[in-house]
Amino acid sequence: MCAKLLILESPGKVKKVQEILGPGWKVAASVGHVRDLPVKEMGVAAPDFKPQYIPTDRGKDVLSRLAGMVKNAEEVFLATDPDREGEAIAWHLQDALKLKNAKRVTYTEITEAAIRAALSAPRSIDMALVAAQEGRRVLDRFCGYMVSGPLSNATGEKLSAGRVQSPAVRLVVDREKEIKAFSSTTHYGAELTFENVDNITDGWKAVFLVKPWLPDSAAGQEYLLDKSLAEKAATLRALDVLDCKESESRSAPPAPFTTSTLQQAASSSLKFTPKQTMQLAQRLYEQGSITYMRTDSPNLSQEAVHAIRAYCEAKGWPLVETPRTWKSKEGAQEAHEAIRPTHIEIEEAGETADEKALYRLIRLRSLACQLEDAVYAVRTLQLGAEMGGKQALFEAKGRTLLSQGWKILADQENGPNEGEESEKEPSNPVPAMKPGTKATALTGTATTKKTKPAARFTEASLIRELEKRGIGRPSTYAAIIDTISSRKYVTTEKRFLVPTPLGEKIVSGLCGHFSFIEYDFTRNMEQSLDDIAEGKAEYRAVIASAHEQLSREVQEFARATGKVCEKCGKPMVHRVKKPGKDGKGGYDFWGCTGWPECKETMKV
Repeated sequence: MCAKLLILESPGKVKKVQEILGPGWKVAASVGHVRDLPVKEMGVAAPDFKPQYIPTDRGKDVLSRLAGMVKNAEEVFLATDPDREGEAIAWHLQDALKLKNAKRVTYTEITEAAIRAALSAPRSIDMALVAAQEGRRVLDRFCGYMVSGPLSNATGEKLSAGRVQSPAVRLVVDREKEIKAFSSTTHYGAELTFENVDNITDGWKAVFLVKPWLPDSAAGQEYLLDKSLAEKAATLRALDVLDCKESESRSAPPAPFTTSTLQQAASSSLKFTPKQTMQLAQRLYEQGSITYMRTDSPNLSQEAVHAIRAYCEAKGWPLVETPRTWKSKEGAQEAHEAIRPTHIEIEEAGETADEKALYRLIRLRSLACQLEDAVYAVRTLQLGAEMGGKQALFEAKGRTLLSQGWKILADQENGPNEGEESEKEPSNPVPAMKPGTKATALTGTATTKKTKPAARFTEASLIRELEKRGIGRPSTYAAIIDTISSRKYVTTEKRFLVPTPLGEKIVSGLCGHFSFIEYDFTRNMEQSLDDIAEGKAEYRAVIASAHEQLSREVQEFARATGKVCEKCGKPMVHRVKKPGKDGKGGYDFWGCTGWPECKETMKV
């Protein structure tokens, strides 16, 4: 008998973990989920809503192989990933393999210290986490199986509804409607360019403050619509210096990466898709280079902070006096730390160019988080000149970097920046001038601008919006984007997401009929799943309530848009199969969605 068997999820981790544990251990992989709900039936029903699981095609072989290993093991440790999915996989392994004394262990980095620490403190499986994952899977099954058929009937096209994917498609559709309905406003301004002062600057700019010139009747109006007024302001040359304010601004480094912010930054900086980012991060994790990549905590462990600070200090970089921490977003569910290198002193990791690029992004972000703020000197001049019996005001604002702080890393390849979508501020070297003195403009320009609608979503900004609205969780963002793209509900044009006619059909078909297409409902359901995970809510109560509401909505939808079963009142679905080459085996009829309990059919 082998002394101990450790079962983890990914086969990519097996070799490294086996090397760490050495002789006396056997390391094997479940290769993800080994069981799931049946494909051709709901697999869960009232009143207890207990899921009926069957081995997946791959899972059959995996379970057979693992069963042989279990027989030859004195102890079995379940080291699947440290999140809800991993907890559920561990339970499925325990249940399917009939393990009586399996030990659950978790770690967030594949290092000897982390794995040894986990093995020294095993626990039992957290059934609240398992119930939360089970609840997510069952709710997804309800929406997909109960709604997709009636929706396809009503629209005349084969469509699939999803508890989270459909609200994501709706975000893209709603944004497109907003863009098409947007009415642009042309507005005007003025900008003056001034002479240099004592050869200190090359010329600096001041902008016309239009607010005092807006008509009194234009309550709420933000823009100057009088072009002639802007042109007149652009002709001013001699201005009085009314005020000169000196201030300081500080820029703190961004927090270490969560799953969401990593996907956003990699999209912006490296042009990786969320799916690609997660695949690369998975490989870096399996190689032992970074910590676990599914997390919504922006904070690091005390040990990691200590190591980062020691490294920065040795480099002579400006450390912030008190170690930084960040507030987790509302609804953060995972207890893992942020994504970081396992060994901060290793400058390069990964086997491919893309893996190395992502590692650099993660490492520099981790280093920056413990450095001082970047400090800027800000100078603001207020200038005035007489125009048409009133005083025209102009403002010139410029800033100069006084102390680099964390910006010492910003110019490095894949270095951190203040905002992944932010634009660089233009340089405007405003001189120090005393109030009461004169400033002479060399040139003036009337500016014409048009208001723009909100931009279409990129994959990165859609993830940010999903996170902001509480739709989905760290482990699901990449899958959501991949699903709505692969099913052709959205398409990509120059990195921007555009809804397809199919996507628009789904949203128009669901809106007004189903609660799960509403953003607030989806957010609240995610919270209910979090409550199950934390032991604050009971699985059956949450699922039964959701099932009752969805059943009612499906029947109302069927009455409004399609056929209902005369026997049981459930929606009928159009079932079609073309005959084979021999002309046999085809069918075309309406069948009750209550099958097999209700076998009512109707001719087409």
